[in-house]
Amino acid sequence: MEPALKAIYKDKVVTGLKEKFGYANIHQIPNVEKVVLNCGFGREEDRKAAAENVIDDLGKITGQRAVPTRAKNAISNFKLRVDDVIGARVTLRGAQMWEFLDRFINVASPTIRDFRGLSVKSFDGRGNYTIGVSDHTIFPEIEIEKVKRTIGFDLTIVTTANTDDEARELLALLGIPFRKADAAA
Repeated sequence: MEPALKAIYKDKVVTGLKEKFGYANIHQIPNVEKVVLNCGFGREEDRKAAAENVIDDLGKITGQRAVPTRAKNAISNFKLRVDDVIGARVTLRGAQMWEFLDRFINVASPTIRDFRGLSVKSFDGRGNYTIGVSDHTIFPEIEIEKVKRTIGFDLTIVTTANTDDEARELLALLGIPFRKADAAA
């Protein structure tokens, strides 16, 4: 069964982008390529327990096991050795990516405290969009009673768009709630 957000992409977004930017070929229309969640927990006294908690929680949120990221250099001031686990990341593609984006747009982002929309200024110049999520308990998969530590992570939506304007229109048509004040600026 096709994810709901992918059906919206095929029905609404493709025609909207084709009308606005006048693409001659259907392969020129931007698409969401992947979604990457990256979490660094840095300087924790109990790094092993922190790593397990972060990997488990990212796995619950995404439905896919997170991969630990390791230190490349030793830094004595931070008591950090080479190959110490300092974070975790998950890359989502295909149906899991569409399902996660749908849950983020429709369920998780509206539950962010004092939510007025996501900033339009977080594009990187190549059509990719990064959102900083400061509290992972906005996702319904996380049981608040069982949370040992609150984690924040970066959520990057990688698109095939060539410009930020194309990517902004793609994400807006998908339903990403952008802040109104930023859109006017």
